Amino acid sequence: MKPLGNPAVRLLAARSLRAHRKAWAAVFAAVAVTTVLLGALALAAGSAGLGHARVERYAAAAVVVAGDQEVRWTTKPWGRETETQSAGLTERVRIPGATVDVVRAVPGVRAAVPDHTFVVREPGAGAPADPKAYPGRSWEAARLAPYRLVDGREPRGAGEAVMGSGAGARLGDTVAGRKVVGLADGPAALYVTAAEARKLAGHPGSVDAVGVLAEPGVPVDTLHARVRAALDAAGLKDTAAGQPLRALTGDGRGGSEHLAAAPARTELLQLLAAVSGTVVLVAVLVLASLVAQALQQRAGERELLLSVGATARQVRAAAGREVTRVAGLAALCGAAAAVPVFLGLWSVLRDRTGVVPEGLELPSPPWLFGASLVVAAVVVGITRLVVLFAARQPGRPGRGGVRRVVGIALLLLGVASAVTATAQGGEAAGAAAGAATVTLVAGCAVLGPWIAGAAMKVLDLPFRRLGGAPGRLTAAGASAHSRRLGAALVPVVLVTAFALVQLSAGTTMGRAADEQARAATTADLALTGTTAERVRRLPGVDAATDVLRSTVVLARTEAGAPRLDRLPVLGVDAAGLAGTLDPGVVAGDLAGLARTGTVAVGADMADSLDVRPGSTVELRLGDGTPERLRVVAVYERSLALGEFLLPKAELAPHMSDPYPARVLASTAGATAGSPVLPEQVSPPGAELNGIVSAVIVSAIGGLTLLSVLSTLTLIGAGRRGELHLLGQVGASAGQLRRMLGLEAGFLTATGLLVGVVVAALPLTAFAWALTGGLPYLPPGQAALIAGAVVVTVVAGVFLPSWRRRA
Repeated sequence: MKPLGNPAVRLLAARSLRAHRKAWAAVFAAVAVTTVLLGALALAAGSAGLGHARVERYAAAAVVVAGDQEVRWTTKPWGRETETQSAGLTERVRIPGATVDVVRAVPGVRAAVPDHTFVVREPGAGAPADPKAYPGRSWEAARLAPYRLVDGREPRGAGEAVMGSGAGARLGDTVAGRKVVGLADGPAALYVTAAEARKLAGHPGSVDAVGVLAEPGVPVDTLHARVRAALDAAGLKDTAAGQPLRALTGDGRGGSEHLAAAPARTELLQLLAAVSGTVVLVAVLVLASLVAQALQQRAGERELLLSVGATARQVRAAAGREVTRVAGLAALCGAAAAVPVFLGLWSVLRDRTGVVPEGLELPSPPWLFGASLVVAAVVVGITRLVVLFAARQPGRPGRGGVRRVVGIALLLLGVASAVTATAQGGEAAGAAAGAATVTLVAGCAVLGPWIAGAAMKVLDLPFRRLGGAPGRLTAAGASAHSRRLGAALVPVVLVTAFALVQLSAGTTMGRAADEQARAATTADLALTGTTAERVRRLPGVDAATDVLRSTVVLARTEAGAPRLDRLPVLGVDAAGLAGTLDPGVVAGDLAGLARTGTVAVGADMADSLDVRPGSTVELRLGDGTPERLRVVAVYERSLALGEFLLPKAELAPHMSDPYPARVLASTAGATAGSPVLPEQVSPPGAELNGIVSAVIVSAIGGLTLLSVLSTLTLIGAGRRGELHLLGQVGASAGQLRRMLGLEAGFLTATGLLVGVVVAALPLTAFAWALTGGLPYLPPGQAALIAGAVVVTVVAGVFLPSWRRRA
């Protein structure tokens, strides 16, 4: 036969596409859903990449001089060049007051306005309710927005104030002990005289920032260059870590207003990158399984083409063209659907108060939506690449042996990753457990036919003896078509293992943290809007401690790689801990926290850093100030209270607002009543990460369930002739239904069992490394996973036969 040229390849692809429309429908659906997920993630990552802090208070300032809100660490990893890691700071980095005079002398500067920010509260006198709190500034700084008077006059003395119209105050009202003499446009805020602002800010000799107003006609770029040169010439450094000051313009000005925006944006980008990697791996497994099954059903056609003179390359080219047409259309549909999915996710995040930090802008310019088309092209490329492996020449010797070796190697690698997780902590343990899950599932995918065959050998005798004719048919079909059964088993294992790992990891950590928080919080009362000093004066109070919440940055190496971790911490009064907070000390004494320069460390962190009481730990406090702190105690309840406990006096000077988050108190003769809300820290951006993760995990779970349904539907469509033949030789409709039911039961039971085994190893390693216990999954969630698998498998097995009869 004359070798087939490109026209023949095109003809074969077109004819085959029309003949196998139903088989390709499953691939179409999987490609479309994959493109929707990856497209929405790409749009979200693009929006987060363009994100910035909103400019409000400094909108009229051409340049803002402020401290550097990032801490950096430069080190040389093992066998690599020098690397610099950075982490955002959530507490205000202040700058020297002398900056005002330096900037004021720059040519082209109309005014250099110092900005002092603080928080004022209505007198609470220990009331167990949140007081009214207002951000405070000097009236002079209001011109940087600019906010203007709409009624009354500016403040002239310590007892007077101007209120922003958003507060709802009226002229003559008294707010925080000050008479309202003026109303200004803008948000709720309290403006006082410059002298009063310096006093209330509480950091003499420094300012929060300097807003620079330009002379008319002076370009921003020119003024920025002049200010930058003046700062460099003066050699000014911030008051925390001694870093050079920054001169900010454009959207960068917002970073000095909304301190949490930049770190949250970075954490969101990291989360989206990690999730995208998981989606890609799951998508490759799903698409490979579906495409391989679709092509495997046409093995007879391919062998016929090869026997009449077609080359393996031509057969693969025809299959590739066929898949490209299907995947191309599906990817375009998915790219279009990714836009509303992305907009819906962003809408959910914006509508949930407190999820996205105040002031973080996540723009979505029209040109950004072109990213979904790029993703569509990538998904088509992945699908085409899968064809190169799925459409290989059948019957080639040695394939089975190689496949077994690869599968076993993947399983061993997965086990090694799980074992590694037990020796890690924090994110490293989670990453190792995740890698172990993916590797083990991939190994099961490669060894699918052998796993199915081994499971069927166990059930062969019960099926033949107890299942009657349907049981014998099931056993015979499984023995004859182990590859087909393995292909059906893989997606069931995938969805089970993925769902178990994703859900159990969070519930295991949450349960352990809740238990530790309940055990650690021994106080009888929890109050807000007051201080421990006031609470101790109340009758019947035995002990009270302020609880301050802030963050620290820890520089360390992990597996030879440098990293900076921003961790939540608590500041406490050592004298008031007895009866209020019990971290579970295992070494040392918390009484040592009565002195500054000390720290208590969680047990897991102490092991990781190899420290004990008497050792020193170097931390960068919330504003970036480096401190070497002496370890006075090691405690075990770090999941609830964080990895470090610091003295209040150590933490407060480095906080933007050093007011206690709440006060824990113990009282004499307390009786049982409403339990105190347990004291518990949350990782930075925990709520934002939780919502994004929940949405994406649900979507990936849907993709894997679609894979189960599609694979089983494909297999069912390919065996219609077999079922028809069984009917012709005497099998009744009831027997065929029972046979299909036994197959569905076999796939469900085996898939759930193997999926549980695959998930159990990395989950146990993860739970043991972080909690010292076993993984936990609420019974309701476990039942949901099992129910979803059962319904999907039954639908996938029976739908093709129902369609045939219809």
